[in-house]
Amino acid sequence: MQNQNFTTVLLVDQTPEEVFNAINNVRSWWTGEPGVEGSTNKLGDEFTYRYKDLHYSKQKVTELIPGKKVDWLITDSKLNFIKDKSEWTGTKISFEISEKNNKTQIRFTHIGLVPDIECYGDCSNAWSSYINSGLRNFITRDKVQSNQEVDLM
Repeated sequence: MQNQNFTTVLLVDQTPEEVFNAINNVRSWWTGEPGVEGSTNKLGDEFTYRYKDLHYSKQKVTELIPGKKVDWLITDSKLNFIKDKSEWTGTKISFEISEKNNKTQIRFTHIGLVPDIECYGDCSNAWSSYINSGLRNFITRDKVQSNQEVDLM
């Protein structure tokens, strides 16, 4: 197998621009306790994600092409449920947005999340839920407005 990075694809009826704006409103679909902190919608923005004391990761927005692509580099991580707590550090997350059969396709890939690392099973299951449920529901059920973030207390 050439490409073993975790990938999942979904199709939605919304426009590529609506999908792009939804992806960048990270705290609305990547939920946790306390969740996402920091800015998520401009090139060079850095944000952290936390889930209790089990998961910490710091992401840097490295590519933003409106209606087409969003990339993050994970610059730091601490996954307390595996031996190598920094497995995510240096990996990349990519959202490729394209039109397909009058729908918008989102191809999510976590580059570096491969079957031979310890967190692959738990992390790929978590990503499947966040992308195929959380992000899909946010895109399809909620009104995705302009490229603005929601401030949650």
